[in-house]
This record gives sequence, C-alpha cells and structure tokens, in this order.
Amino acid sequence: MYFESWQQFVAMGGHGPYVWVSYAIGLLVVVYNVLSPWLKRKQLIKETLRSIRREEVNL
Repeated sequence: MYFESWQQFVAMGGHGPYVWVSYAIGLLVVVYNVLSPWLKRKQLIKETLRSIRREEVNL
C-alpha cells in the first residue's frame, strides 16, 4: 500500500488506532516474555546464594 504522507501512514485509512494498539500490545508481550525469565533468574540466584550463606553459618 502506498501512502502520500506520514499522517496517512499513521491513520492507515481509518484503521490506524487498531493497528497501532495491536502493535503496542504485541511489543509489550514480547518485552514481558524476554524480561520475565531474566528477572526471575536473577531472583532465584539471589535466593539460592542467600540460602547457601545461611547453611554455611549453621554449620
């Protein structure tokens, strides 16, 4: 599809709000799917190290 201007591209023939909201939701899902395991891994490592330190103190 060919657009005459950026305004027409953003509006996409009246469908722009639906298209851009869909892209935004898709991007949020991808970002969440990337960050969630990374943050969970950091938390798990921190908890494991804390547990190891507690066990060393109790020995």
